[in-house]
Formats: sequence, C-alpha cells, structure tokens
Amino acid sequence: MRRLLWPLGLAAVLSSPMAAAQPRPDPVPILDQVPAAGGPLTLESALAMAAAGNPALAAAAKEAEALQGGVVQARVLPNPDIAFAVEDTRRDSRTTSVELGIPIELGGKRSARILAAERAQTVAVAEFTRARAELRAATVAAFFDLLIAQEGVALANGSAQVAARAADIASRRVAAGKVPPLEETRARVERANADLEVETAQARMQEARRALGSLWGEPDPRFGQAVGSLDVLPARAPVDALLRELEQAPELAAHRLEIERRDAVVGVERSKRYPDVRLTAGTQRNNELGRNQTLLGVSIPLPLFDRNQGNLYEATVRADQARDVHRAMQVRLAHELRQASAQLELARKNADTLRGAVLPGAREAYEAATRGFEAGKSGFLDVLDAQRTLFQARIRYLAVLADTYQAAIAIDRVLGR
Repeated sequence: MRRLLWPLGLAAVLSSPMAAAQPRPDPVPILDQVPAAGGPLTLESALAMAAAGNPALAAAAKEAEALQGGVVQARVLPNPDIAFAVEDTRRDSRTTSVELGIPIELGGKRSARILAAERAQTVAVAEFTRARAELRAATVAAFFDLLIAQEGVALANGSAQVAARAADIASRRVAAGKVPPLEETRARVERANADLEVETAQARMQEARRALGSLWGEPDPRFGQAVGSLDVLPARAPVDALLRELEQAPELAAHRLEIERRDAVVGVERSKRYPDVRLTAGTQRNNELGRNQTLLGVSIPLPLFDRNQGNLYEATVRADQARDVHRAMQVRLAHELRQASAQLELARKNADTLRGAVLPGAREAYEAATRGFEAGKSGFLDVLDAQRTLFQARIRYLAVLADTYQAAIAIDRVLGR
C-alpha cells in the first residue's frame, strides 16, 4: 500500500500552491505618528494629529490592506484531491484503488480573478487617498472655524468693555445731574446684553474646539489657543482653471478605478461560462488477479442549463451603472466648483468693502459719538446707535470671513488639495 500512496502524495505536494513562494501584500501608506498636542495649536499640528488619530482614515487604510489578501487568494491554484476506495472486504478478492484528481481551470478564470482582485485593492487605495484629502479639508475648515470663533470671543469681550465704559460714563453724568436716570438704565441694559454676547461667543468657541478635536478622536480637547492669521483672504484660480483640474480630483479618480473594477468583474463572470475539466490519475490493486492497474479519467461538466448567464448580465449592468454614476459625479462636482468659486469671489469683495470702508467708518462714528456724549454735546442714544452699528459691522465682517474660508475650503475639498 505504501508503494501505491507515496507517488500520489509526492505529486499532490508538488502541485500544491503552498509549495511556491506566497506573495506578500504590497505595503499600504502608513500615517505619520505625532505626539499629543499641547499648548498653542497651529494648522500644521492639527493636520498631523488628524492624520495620525482619525479613526475613519485608519479604517480606510485597513480596508486597503485587507484587500491585499484578496489578491493573494486570487492567485492561488485550486487544490487537488485524493480518493481512496476499497471493493470487497475479503482480502483475497479485494480491489483497492487510489486516485489523484487535479482540477483544470479553463476560460481564463484565474487571470480574470486576479485582475478583479487587483482592481478592488486599487480602488481601496484610491478611497484611502480620497478619505485623506477629505480629512485634510475638514481639518482646515474646523481650524479656521475655531479661529473665527476665537475672534468672535475677542470681539464680544471688546464690546462688553465698551458697554461697561458707556455705563460708567452714564453713571457719572447722572450723578452730576447732566442726564436723566433713564440714560443710566439704558446703559446697564446694553452692558447686560454685551455680557450675554460674551457667553454666547464662548459657547460657540467651545463647540468649535470640540468639533476640531473630534477629528483625531479627542472629545475633550486639551490643546491651547489656535494660532493663525485671518488677515490674508484666501484666493483661488479662476473657475475655468479649476474645472480643468477636476478630472484629477480624488473622488473622480477613485470612481474611474471602480469602473475598471466592475469591468474586471464582468470578465470574471464571463470566464465562468466555460466549464472546468477535472483530470484523474491513479492506480488500482486487484488481489484476486494479483496485479496493479493504472486508472486515468477526465470529467467535463455539460453547460446545458447553467451558463452563468444571470451573474454575467448583472455584472454587465452594474458596469454600465458605474459609468452613469461617474458622469453624474462629474456634473455634481463641476456645479460645486462653480458655486464655491462664485461664493468665494463675492465673499472676498464683501470682505474688502467691510474692511476698507464700513469698519473704519463705524469706528469713527462711535468714537465721535462717545466724545460728544462725554462733552455733553450728544445724547446717550447716539452712543448706543453708534455702538450697535460698530458691533454689527464687526459681526458681519467675521461672518464674511467665515464665508470666504468656507468657499475656498469647498474648492480644495472637491479638488483634493
């Protein structure tokens, strides 16, 4: 019996894919690890911490790494099998046979399977690149939201100080008998409203801090004040130039690879229309005749009913669907680019107008009203009106700044910058 088994066992070992060197998955981009942030926070450190600690980005990296296993598995050959049979339990008339079966894949199944697995892994890497670009845009947006929120707190504190100063002036003038007590009451009301604005601005800043910290998994941010400049307004190229860059956007690039993957799946399903052949070879020992006999065989399925027609049709339609989705995505992203570019241009014009004309004029009007009130040449209502005008102009300027940065970041998000 040993003489019957050892040649078949050797053949099985040599035909096994484990005898060949197993390919190792290609390395997936590894994120740079950064230490925990402490003290003032810059944009660069925020981007580094988000890249190192964002769980969604880590999951995208793991997906790309996991699909490397699919590529390895697609390259593996099907396993052979060994069959052992005994006819008759009596030793003198017993017939013992051993057969080795080797499946032969036809129709290019293995090459189609490998191509589809490689395409799937390439799509996962592209999705990782897209997720990284989106995370960068989200981090930049959250960082500048925090900068604007911090400016809002500073503005509210400044307005509270102005209201406190006006209340003190009104109190002194009432004590001197120059204005009625109603003026002091109005000043106190304005001071209370200014204090409420400070609390509201601080709450907004804390929410902006939490939103930024959540991007690297820190629900209670420990960093200090965000450090950055809002003086320089962001600028981007004209919309025609932006549209020419659109084809290189990570989202479109990832979906172009998805089209290729679905085409590869069509190739896999088409290859399954061809049946596989199974070759068998073995030996048989007939004790009654006292001799060994060679066994050879071939097995071919007959594709009379199942020709994989349903799966092939589904894969073909899904490949066409991917092309339709890609065209719809091109239209949507182009519209988003045009819209963000127009918003950026409008916001920059408004910011320039507010910074160059409105804010200086409102500040001069408030200072003139304050000087006139102190000198007794104007009433406190004039001071209140000038104060409200200045405060509203500053609030509007911060809102326009936010619109400017949001529009610029929306452009960067689409283009994957």
